[in-house]
Amino acid sequence: MDGFKIITPNNQTIKFEYYHRDAPITVKAFESLLPFERLFVHARISGEEIWIDNLPKLDIIQENASVFTEIGEVVLGPSKPIRTKTANCLGIYYGEGKGLDCCNIFAKVIESDLQKLKDLGEHIWRNGAQNLRFQNID
Repeated sequence: MDGFKIITPNNQTIKFEYYHRDAPITVKAFESLLPFERLFVHARISGEEIWIDNLPKLDIIQENASVFTEIGEVVLGPSKPIRTKTANCLGIYYGEGKGLDCCNIFAKVIESDLQKLKDLGEHIWRNGAQNLRFQNID
């Protein structure tokens, strides 16, 4: 499988597959950041989503961009066009939601790990921010 994984503070692993065909530029840019660790918080407006707004700046265009996502999809805010409100944001939808502005949809949790992602999202919602580690799948 070609993708990445999240490792939670309790060493649980959640795997994601890339959308190479639909978002090749975004996938390549995201892969260039791996590995990294960030403190994820729960979204306030966009629904059942955990997110960060402090990714390193990635010079990418909109591709496969929408405010509408499926449960388990991962989005990255492009830097172009300049008006984009979500530039340098990374979001992971563990349930229903709708983004504030178009983001590039570039990956999705593997089906067998969807419940783990839902549990993580609920945990962050109820208990606060958590450090998550991102790395390539071995």
